[in-house]
Amino acid sequence: MAWSWRYEGANGDPVDGPGESFPSQADAESWIGQTWRDLATSGVTTVVLVEDDRVDYRMSLQPPAE
Repeated sequence: MAWSWRYEGANGDPVDGPGESFPSQADAESWIGQTWRDLATSGVTTVVLVEDDRVDYRMSLQPPAE
């Protein structure tokens, strides 16, 4: 099973991002932990963790609202 990330912009539409594939969820999460700032700077506001075709979860890259 392969894990990967999908990327969304502020309006929820897909945006381009790295096409990395990972052998485990832990590897995918470790990678996003190292690269999320660069993704956010490039216009990605939400990432979606996908295992094959199944969405595992979505996560915002935006700071929490105060």
